Amino acid sequence: MHDARALIDMGAEAVRRLARRGYSLDLSVLESLQSRRNQNIRSADELRAESKRVASEVQQTAKQGGDIAKLKERAREIKDQIREIEADQERVQEELRSLLLSIPNIPDDRAPDGDSEEFAVEVRRVGTPPAFSFEPKDHVDLGEATGIFDFARATKLSGPRFAVSRGAGAALERALAALFLDLHTRRHGYVEHAVPFLVTRKTMTGTGQLPKFEEDLFKTGTADRELFLIPTAEVPLTNLYADEIIPPSELPVALTAHTPCFRSEAGSYGRDTRGLIRQHQFGKVEMVRICAPEDADAELEKMIGHAEACLKELGLAYRVVTLAAGDTGFAAQLTYDLEVWFPSQNTYREISSVSNFGTFQARRANIRTRGTDGKPKLVATLNGSGLPIGRTLAALLEQCQQQDGSIVLPESLVPYLGFRRISADGTPEA
Repeated sequence: MHDARALIDMGAEAVRRLARRGYSLDLSVLESLQSRRNQNIRSADELRAESKRVASEVQQTAKQGGDIAKLKERAREIKDQIREIEADQERVQEELRSLLLSIPNIPDDRAPDGDSEEFAVEVRRVGTPPAFSFEPKDHVDLGEATGIFDFARATKLSGPRFAVSRGAGAALERALAALFLDLHTRRHGYVEHAVPFLVTRKTMTGTGQLPKFEEDLFKTGTADRELFLIPTAEVPLTNLYADEIIPPSELPVALTAHTPCFRSEAGSYGRDTRGLIRQHQFGKVEMVRICAPEDADAELEKMIGHAEACLKELGLAYRVVTLAAGDTGFAAQLTYDLEVWFPSQNTYREISSVSNFGTFQARRANIRTRGTDGKPKLVATLNGSGLPIGRTLAALLEQCQQQDGSIVLPESLVPYLGFRRISADGTPEA
């Protein structure tokens, strides 16, 4: 969320930068609402001051035995005028708030121009994609051949875009989550949290999912209580500090959690519907960092490294790219994607997005710290996947497949699994 005055002061620069992400900012509408808001405040203050003066005159005139009828009439008129102004002020305030909530974050100038993944700029490649002497299978064929996935029964239970993992597949999901959490907590200093999977509208608004992306969310509730299933642990983790002032000595805050994520994927039907790439429910380990705004760039680099550490621990080939301004998420200023190699598609696919939101989410959720002058100021928030379980599992199966249909897993997972190999028939083997 933006400060209206800051956008107006930026003027044409705000229009230019928001246009890079495909948003057309009408400054005249913003200025008109801000002007009406300020005028209402001034008018109401002036009328309240007059109301006090008239009340004083009523008392003095009454004491002197004078006629107070006209003064009382004026007092009633003032009260009516104040009510009218306050009603208009409420309407203007809501209209202004709705407009501000709809404006995306201003992209960082370091984000390249463009509006799709085609315009992403590669930063680096790590690892060598495996070369096979046979035609590599995709993760769906591998999982169904070994029996560790059952998509048909998942569809019977919940419809399309769900999965059932079993045996070694279910053990792999659990092992990946445990490995990632251990890396983040023991090596990177994050504090693990267990958070609610159902949150309020206010919570969803704080991190920017609402009001714009309501169609992408699963909503539930009971009686008059409205709740949303979280699309990512970023939502509850960041909002833990909503309406709070974090002491500077406690920054940066580093949080992590393993949760299910629920997404309707509205508008994405027909894309990546096969297998584990794009599902309505999936597990993910999330990282969130909260810091002073001046430290955000350094914290972003740390988080990229923390996400990369997960892929390196698994020995997976991947690359890092900077997303184009028009392909950056609604609340983000700057986003780096980690893309892992999928042999069956002969390409890199996104597996983690690591973003700096600046003060955008903090303003919406009212998360602050104190500056050197002791006065409250907004913090910066950052988040990244570290990592999604399903997509990591899919990439792992594809990069680690053998000609005989077995899967040889990385050594780092053995302490969590108790086995190193999944045979062609799905049997775990040491």
